Amino acid sequence: MLKTGILNPALLGLLARVRHTNTLVIADRGFPFWPKLETVDLSLVDGIPTVLQVLDALRSNFGIGRAFAAEEFRQHNEAAAQAALAARFTGIPFVFEPHAALKQRVPSAIGLIRTGDIQPYANLIIESA
Repeated sequence: MLKTGILNPALLGLLARVRHTNTLVIADRGFPFWPKLETVDLSLVDGIPTVLQVLDALRSNFGIGRAFAAEEFRQHNEAAAQAALAARFTGIPFVFEPHAALKQRVPSAIGLIRTGDIQPYANLIIESA
């Protein structure tokens, strides 16, 4: 029986299939459904869990080589939210791009983790190192 770390079996299974340079999407509650993409839905209620909470849980077993977010995140969120995001990617290449371009990356991801996040444009794509 697992006692620490990620306990969700579907999420563990998804993470076990990620290899070098594969990507994962961590999405907010309103992100579009992708029928051909494995989705692990962790949403519980509005705001639980957040994209950053899921990211924090993944970090101990997931080496991030690069990350992507929507440019609109910077336009629609306050400085504190932007600083919280930036703090998690110190020393990691981080690309802001238009939301439409970010969504074009989704079909090549290994999977999508849906959260209950309600923060505008909170979606991330992380690439394994």
